[in-house]
Amino acid sequence: MSGGMPYGLQAMLKEGHQHMSGMEEAVFRNIEACKQLSMITKTSMGPNGMNKMVINHLEKLFVTSDASTIVNELEIQHPAARLIVLAAQAQEQEIGDATNFALQILETLIIKDSDKLDIRNKQAVAQRIRGAVSSKQYGFEDLLCPLIAQACIDVCPKNPNNFNVDNVRVIKITGSGAYNSSVVKGIVIKRDTEGTVKSVTDAKVAVFAQGVDTSSTETKGTVLIKNAEELQTYSQGEEDRMEQVIKGIADSGAKVVVAGSAYGEMAMHFIEKYGMMALRLPSKFDMRRFCRATGATALVKLAAPQPDELGFAKSLALEEIGGTNVVVLQQDASQGQVSTVVLRASTDNTLDDLERAVDDGVNAYKALCRDSRMLPAGGAPEIELCQQLQKYGRKETGLDQYAIAKYAESLEASLNATDVVSSLHAAHANGQQTAGLDIETGQPKDLAEDGILDLYSAKWWALKLATDAVVTVLRVDQIIMSKQAGGPKPRQGGGDDED
Repeated sequence: MSGGMPYGLQAMLKEGHQHMSGMEEAVFRNIEACKQLSMITKTSMGPNGMNKMVINHLEKLFVTSDASTIVNELEIQHPAARLIVLAAQAQEQEIGDATNFALQILETLIIKDSDKLDIRNKQAVAQRIRGAVSSKQYGFEDLLCPLIAQACIDVCPKNPNNFNVDNVRVIKITGSGAYNSSVVKGIVIKRDTEGTVKSVTDAKVAVFAQGVDTSSTETKGTVLIKNAEELQTYSQGEEDRMEQVIKGIADSGAKVVVAGSAYGEMAMHFIEKYGMMALRLPSKFDMRRFCRATGATALVKLAAPQPDELGFAKSLALEEIGGTNVVVLQQDASQGQVSTVVLRASTDNTLDDLERAVDDGVNAYKALCRDSRMLPAGGAPEIELCQQLQKYGRKETGLDQYAIAKYAESLEASLNATDVVSSLHAAHANGQQTAGLDIETGQPKDLAEDGILDLYSAKWWALKLATDAVVTVLRVDQIIMSKQAGGPKPRQGGGDDED
């Protein structure tokens, strides 16, 4: 009766599933997948890290050494390697960029008095974020750090712990060089205005989430017109309705109309008649930030706004930056809580790299707002941790000793040159706990003397999240993967004819 019928796990799961168990199939495969992922990103660490060329599923090309971008765009499918990716994403969310024993060692390396920082001192902040920025764009830290510090300080709330990284925006404009980059207190929108009014000051702002146009019904209707007078009356009624709406907006005191979609020709005629500026923001994210900067409420119905629904703009003007028309919204310090870093460079690729460096700097500022303690840079904490763990491991017996030794060895992974590791170990063995690698000379040096420091909180979270992820992977002894859901197959390259 039961001949040919599946049993056990085969009967429980749908056809097409995958099941791996045991030491050989599950544990070793998981370890191998994680090691392969680490090999991809290993050579991209530090200021002299190698770039990776990644083409994602949308055929967009990325040339970057940023590990976060690399692992996100690779679309890793292996469940164990995905755990490592999730740990990296958690690290980015906490900082932007171990065991209890390892974390205790880290405490002993904190630079004295580094917890004392005026978070609104531009020069002091720029000095603290140099390490994070130079690891992405070495040579540009003297240019970018003051810009990032100024942008962050402009939007820092009374309680620095509430600092929001989303309040610092980046806009990329091709042309000129990086040294022409600047900071704008407010928002820079990469669009032209819709009408002839190009500049307003001390203006009230009305924001509509939809387009400003005559409403159309969902069902079709038929209008029977018998003579020319009825035709003229029909058109006139539509015009009167639109003028009534635009006049209501103008009477509310608004000088600027912002829409999420297109403006109708008739609507633009009456907006021009009443001397208002028209601006279109098709991105809902840009509209959300604009509303936050001006204090406006996005309305879903085309009608005259209430006084409490209007926003305020100190200055809203059209400017030209490198041949690109942009609308610049500038606010007083007591108003809009958005600041924009305007990046300039000759190529899109360079702009993308500069943007990642700015993002790291802004996240470093966020971390400084919560914990300003600093560590020596250049691999000094990793080498000191390695040596301390190796000493600790020699006191243990059995497999624990081997596990601790391998954990210590993993801390050297970012420094793949044998002579570099040896020289750093020698320096630390001689008592130079703060000695790191000077990439210009290749010799051990206390980089704190040059103002290059690492965030304590970044190292703390990196150790904690990496250790948690590894322990989770090693505790897996079975992998069960269901059959993938149906859907369109991915397009195969070379199969389509060229137009």
